[in-house]
Amino acid sequence: MSAGLIRTHEVRRTETPNAVMNTLASPSQGSTSGLSMWTAQMRAGQRGPLHSFDSEQIWHVLHGQVEITIDGEQLRLGAGDTVVVAAGRERQVTALAETQMLVCGYATAVASVSGEASPRGVPAWIG
Repeated sequence: MSAGLIRTHEVRRTETPNAVMNTLASPSQGSTSGLSMWTAQMRAGQRGPLHSFDSEQIWHVLHGQVEITIDGEQLRLGAGDTVVVAAGRERQVTALAETQMLVCGYATAVASVSGEASPRGVPAWIG
């Protein structure tokens, strides 16, 4: 087969206190050699930690509304809006309403949380 096909029943779900991520494509699913794509679903009021990645990511709001703070700058995004977050930039995502986002990035992206002594590594939904 010349294409990596992932069926609905093969989507990997990861739930954290801040969001539910559904991995749509990643190297661990055998569909790509270096990129990952996932959705992030957040309920109104949920907020992720202040963190950064060592590579860029692209966030696209499918529905809902979020506030993404990047290096102290607050951006409000609604359905149809996209933001590219550069490597090393501290970000925090807050859902202002029930929200679903499509996120793309490198499968080797290492997360670091502000205030922690060492990086957390590659999140389960990315690798």
